[in-house]
Amino acid sequence: MKKMYLAMTHDEWRIVIASLNAHRNMRIAEGRNIDFADEVLFKVMTAPVRKVRIS
Repeated sequence: MKKMYLAMTHDEWRIVIASLNAHRNMRIAEGRNIDFADEVLFKVMTAPVRKVRIS
């Protein structure tokens, strides 16, 4: 699988985390499998941070 990189601000990162967690909670409530949601959530939460200089 091809790796993809996405640059986002801290606020955007927090929205992605909250959205993934809401989706995970919805699937738990429905009694469905959450393995893929856990994997994606973990990858986003542990992604390396690179500081970018803004001129």
